[in-house]
Parts: sequence; C-alpha cells; structure tokens
Amino acid sequence: MSEIPTIKPRRKGRSGMQAMLIPSQHMVSEQIRSAPKGVFTDAGVLRRSLAAQYGADACCPVTVQRYLRAIAELSFGALEKGEPVSTVTPYWRMVDPSSLLAKRLAGGPAFIRERLAAERQEG
Repeated sequence: MSEIPTIKPRRKGRSGMQAMLIPSQHMVSEQIRSAPKGVFTDAGVLRRSLAAQYGADACCPVTVQRYLRAIAELSFGALEKGEPVSTVTPYWRMVDPSSLLAKRLAGGPAFIRERLAAERQEG
C-alpha cells in the first residue's frame, strides 16, 4: 500500500454519505494479480477488497471498469508481441467470458476462456 488513496465523500441514499475510493490503475492491477488463477472472480469482489484495504465504504465501479479495459489492452498487446504470460496483468480472471464487457475487450470471450482453462491446467 505505497500509494496514497483518493477517497471522496459521496451521497448514499437521501441523507447518508459514504467514503468512495477512486483507485489508481496500479491499485486495480495489483488486485487483479492477487486473484486466484484459473477462476473467474467478479469485479465486485475486486472493488470490495480495494475499498476494505484502503478504509473506504465503496470503490468506484466506473473507474475500475475503465482501468480494467486499459489493463486488458496493455496485457493482450504485450502477449501478442511475445511477452510471457507471467509478466502481464491477468485481466481474464476479472471478466466473465459471457459478459458484454468480454466482447469489447482485447482478445474477446474466446481468449478469456482459453486463459482461464490454461491456468486451471497449470495449477
């Protein structure tokens, strides 16, 4: 936890407030790397874990999805250039292959399924 988190107050309901973590891309990337291999983990789990880690009530879902897309582009591009899988952020662990998001990401649903299956066999 070397980064200083950005936590902003946000309305929750009619009269309540909550502390919303606005994570950095590095925070999201590190959280993805800690996800179990070969298993799809919902991004909601990632957001709750980040919020708890930094003492916030919630973590911004828009920011996380934006960074997830950026991480996917970087990781897939690196793999296409021949980088080893161990050097990229395994974004496929956070994307349901049957989701609309998977269709929009680099590699698409087929790639995500292949990577999850490969990790299950490795491990």
